[in-house]
This record gives sequence, C-alpha cells and structure tokens, in this order.
Amino acid sequence: MFKTLSTLIAGANARTEDRVRDAFAIELIDQKIREADTSLKAAKGTLATLIQRQRSEERMKANLDTRIDDLTRRAQAALSSGQDSIAAEAAQHIATMENERTIREETLARLDARVLRLRSTIEAGHRRIIDLRQGAIQARAVRREQQIQANLNTTIGRRASGDEAEELINRVLGRDDPFEQSEILRDIDAELNGDALSDRMADMGLGPTTRSTASTVLDRLKSSQTEGNTNA
Repeated sequence: MFKTLSTLIAGANARTEDRVRDAFAIELIDQKIREADTSLKAAKGTLATLIQRQRSEERMKANLDTRIDDLTRRAQAALSSGQDSIAAEAAQHIATMENERTIREETLARLDARVLRLRSTIEAGHRRIIDLRQGAIQARAVRREQQIQANLNTTIGRRASGDEAEELINRVLGRDDPFEQSEILRDIDAELNGDALSDRMADMGLGPTTRSTASTVLDRLKSSQTEGNTNA
C-alpha cells in the first residue's frame, strides 16, 4: 500500500513539474542561456589567464636562451685563454639555466595543450549559445502563436459553442415554410369537405365547374364577343 502511494505521489509530482516547466518554458530557457553565458565568460577568463602565463613563460625562456648563449660564449673564451676555473664556474651556471629552461619548456608544452583544449571548448560553447538563442527566438514565436490562438479561441468561443451555433443555424434553415404549410392545410381541409373531389369531377366534365379556369374564362370572352357582334 505504501509503495503504491509513493508511486502515485511521485507521478503527481512529476506531472506538476512538467506543467510548471511548460508554463515557464521561456523563462527557463532564458535562465539556462544566462547560465551558459556565465560559464562561457568564466572559461574565457581562465583562457586569458593561461595565455598570459604562457606568454610570461615564453619571455622567461627566451631570456634564458639569451643568457645561456651569452655565458656559453664567455665560457668558450675563458677556455681559450686558459682560465679553466672561471670556465668551470660558467659551465655550472649554464647547466643550472639549461635545467630551468627544460622545466619551462615542459611547462610551456602543458600550457599549450591546455590553451588548445580550452579554446576548442570555448568555441563549441560559443556556437552552442548562438544555437540556444536562436532556439529561444523560435520558442518565443511559437509561444506567441499559441497565445494568439488561445485568445482567438476565447473570442469566438469554444468548440462546444461553435457546435451549438451551427446546430441553431441548421434548425433555422431546416424549419418548414409556414406559407407552404398553410397551402397544404387548405388542401387537406378541401379534401375533408369534399370540395377537392367536386373540383376534380368538374375538371373531368362531370357537372358544372366549381371554379374559374383558363378555358372557362376564354369561353366567356368568346361568348361576349359573339353577343356583341350580333347586337351590332
């Protein structure tokens, strides 16, 4: 039971976290970009320090090279003039400087490797931040589009409201014509009263006509014209 409750609570917390991340996605993106930018600035500062130390080591090595060359020439001159003791003392200093130069060369090699790796890391981080910023612009555009769509949905109503409006329109358009219905009712009343039957029989020539038709009007007109000619 406890395990089940723990699972449910963990699931609820995860869903809550997802909703919060969705709601504040743009803010979180901006924060992550700021953090990446801060890290990149720190890396640049470290690189600048390494390059500064690298240059300092190069200057000291160059100074050592100059001193070793100068002292080597002097020691050779001392040997040539038979001053072996001073030549031996110069050789001791040359050996010390050469050992120091070896250490500085090793230090420079390590610095060169560190500078190269850090430069590569900074370049990759710089490109990554550019990609993140472009992605943030796209994310803002999508979020803006979503907000506009949500506002539009609010303005024109939800889907249920649209369905209801469509149903009302169909009801109005599908409503029976009251004038046509009145005509049908009159026809039904005529049939019930027998008037319709009399009219049909009159149309068949069975008995006098019960209503005016084009033929009766035409016969009447011809009759009137004949009577007028006779009187004349």
